[in-house]
Amino acid sequence: MNIFEQHESEVRGYCRSFPTVFASAKGAWMTDANGRRYLDFFSGAGVLNYGHNPDCLKQALLAYLVRDGITHTLDMYSEAKAAFIERFQQTILEPRKLAYKLQFPGPTGTNAVEAALKLARKVTGRETVVSFTNAFHGMSLGALSVTGNGFKRAGAGIPLTHAAFMPFDGYMGSDTDTLDYLESVLQDNGSGTELPAAVILETVQAEGGVNVASVDWLRRLREITQQHGIVLIVDDVQVGCGRTGHFFSFEEAGIVPDIVTLSKSLSGYGLPLALVLIRPDLDQWAPGEHNGTFRGHCPAFVTATAALGYWCGTTLQEAIGQKSLLVQESLEHMLNRHGIDGSVRGRGLIHGVEFTDASLASRISQACFERGLVIETAGIDDQVLKLLPSLTIKEDELAHGLDTIDQGLRSALSQAS
Repeated sequence: MNIFEQHESEVRGYCRSFPTVFASAKGAWMTDANGRRYLDFFSGAGVLNYGHNPDCLKQALLAYLVRDGITHTLDMYSEAKAAFIERFQQTILEPRKLAYKLQFPGPTGTNAVEAALKLARKVTGRETVVSFTNAFHGMSLGALSVTGNGFKRAGAGIPLTHAAFMPFDGYMGSDTDTLDYLESVLQDNGSGTELPAAVILETVQAEGGVNVASVDWLRRLREITQQHGIVLIVDDVQVGCGRTGHFFSFEEAGIVPDIVTLSKSLSGYGLPLALVLIRPDLDQWAPGEHNGTFRGHCPAFVTATAALGYWCGTTLQEAIGQKSLLVQESLEHMLNRHGIDGSVRGRGLIHGVEFTDASLASRISQACFERGLVIETAGIDDQVLKLLPSLTIKEDELAHGLDTIDQGLRSALSQAS
């Protein structure tokens, strides 16, 4: 029994799928303690959009540490925070004509979601929050209440209340606009649903199975929430920071949410950092009304500032678009070549392959790991093979990973026959 099995809680998860001890990583590659290299199509569940140890971020961090730059400030002012705010405004918000106040709630995505829910309820005076089927927003109680996964919800141990679930785009088939139901519920005094404080959604449901909301559906949802005075919260924790091509996942739809939550790849280096973007008139917090010990994590501000250099110009965005087409076409060709019943969906560099045989995705993931590729599954039954390569992955590395998936699929099919 190794040290992890002997001493670590049974709650550990990913190590069961990827049973090796990792020692180092660079770019799109991870290396274990035995020196074996693995191509990374997981990217820390979307934390490492720019790959492992990118030099420009590493050098900025090392320089900051060497000069004894302050590491922890709560919400006191710091040079590191000032530099991040200034660059975020200049590089991200101003070019997109977005006016948001910035709140640093704590180090993780679930902290950002909790703050967003709390603020929406405060400013509207209402309690209910509408979420969607197969949503995932975090593991703390507020975020869990608007998460659809029954297994995760059961872990709360108490009733999860003040949330109402509606069908996500495509949940009831391609011929049904699920927003007809939401709009009917909001307009009908006999529906039994009170006017909600907020609607929270992921434009691409990552953990839920790479379910992609269409541009038209997102635009209509924005119209509905505006019509009824409902705060629209976009959870961009996993699919923001360029994962779908644009920096924000909602940009393609041309909508402007009232509140946006960011984390995961915000620091660009795997350092914990979260951010809530708030429409200025909704910023009604009293000083100290919401706080967190690690909301002033200066090393993360340093790497986050450096990471925004990737967004000066359109080079990265254009490269993501090209790689997205390669992934989509390769996966569709793979299914057709093997005669497999499944579907490919995604945007940018988050893609999923859903199989009718729900066990196939997990078997492919295992076979890929044996061949040196780290790739996870998603969906309520782990029926979706989920691709999350780094945005900066080289095209030959991407092609190698796709070829390994094909080999993994062949292996999984041969074992079943």
